[in-house]
Amino acid sequence: MAFNTGAPLLDALVLSVASIEDTYGYKITQDVRSVMSVSESTLYPVLRRLQKDGCLETYDQAFAGRNRRYYRITPYGRQLLQGYRQEWLAYEEKVHSVLFREV
Repeated sequence: MAFNTGAPLLDALVLSVASIEDTYGYKITQDVRSVMSVSESTLYPVLRRLQKDGCLETYDQAFAGRNRRYYRITPYGRQLLQGYRQEWLAYEEKVHSVLFREV
């Protein structure tokens, strides 16, 4: 069984991965896939939208004879991530209080 996950959770996960170090799309996909099912075709539009919204910035760097696009979180992205983290903790607490309520 999988719980429904929306765009805000995916945004939060992507921003969290990017907050650790500059990283590239495939690595972000693998890290996000470790906690939820997501395809590359779903992730790359999210990366472009977060970049357009000013949460991520990109730069290209040569790797193994080709360019690799790296993503770096912006100060605005860090601020948004902090908000997502606070919302997640509040949500988690509410769900836990009902899901594990003793009868």
